[in-house]
Amino acid sequence: MSEHKHYMTPAGHQSLQQELYQLVHKERPEIVQIVNWAASNGDRSENGDYLYGKRRMREIDRRIRFLTKRLEDALVIDPETREYTDQVFFAATVTIERGDGTEQTVKIVGEDEIDMNQNKISWKSPLARALIKAREGDSVWLNTPNGREEIIILVVEYIKIE
Repeated sequence: MSEHKHYMTPAGHQSLQQELYQLVHKERPEIVQIVNWAASNGDRSENGDYLYGKRRMREIDRRIRFLTKRLEDALVIDPETREYTDQVFFAATVTIERGDGTEQTVKIVGEDEIDMNQNKISWKSPLARALIKAREGDSVWLNTPNGREEIIILVVEYIKIE
């Protein structure tokens, strides 16, 4: 077992499980069929279907190994079952006031769950690292390319993250 745990929300864990299932039960068998068919056609050195299929199978196998290891090392943290706290930890949904006065809500998730369109940020990101362990009402400093920015934590919630 790996020393490094990979924090995930239940939705992130489920997403990786679905991807693994898709690769193992759908994509890989299809590629194996194509490669076997292409191999039966004779000369493999100039057979595009065969060469592409072998390359794609290596990519799929690599991804299957990665996902299997990632899921083995996963530490799933469900924000909905967490005891109430106003302190920021993994799986928190945090509403902040940025230095320019705008409000932003971010969800602190695992590295495999990052989605900027849904304001899901990695717990290892600079913003999340600045927020973690701070409490509602606290202000923290974030070093940005444009200098230091003061961020005020308005609301800390532990709600379901889709």
